[in-house]
Amino acid sequence: MSDDSGTPSPSPGAAGEAGAAADFETMTRDIADVPAVEVITTVAVHLMSSAAVNLGLAEGGEDHKDLDEARKLIQALAGLVTAAATEIGSYHAAPLRDGLKSLQLAFREASVVPDEPGQGPGEKFTGPVIG
Repeated sequence: MSDDSGTPSPSPGAAGEAGAAADFETMTRDIADVPAVEVITTVAVHLMSSAAVNLGLAEGGEDHKDLDEARKLIQALAGLVTAAATEIGSYHAAPLRDGLKSLQLAFREASVVPDEPGQGPGEKFTGPVIG
């Protein structure tokens, strides 16, 4: 295929592949420039948001309520927050701990059959959560 000047134009696949390679390099450099504390807190916020939706706390929440999924997300969040707390410092860890505790309490409230104290999601990392 060629344009009016008689020079062949690159195939769409070749241009797309070259663009994808350049985008990957840009993304890699961008990720390398992001401080670890930002990556950790961003992941924690995503876990919190997803857990809240699965607890039915979002708008139209009952349609998305899934306590089994919420349990897994809260468990993962508790592990992340507990493991990262010393690395990210109390300035960043304190709000994450508060959010985690709120989700743990919301889980306990949403459960038809509540877990024993210390057996709820994430409580093996945080200890028993009491309102």
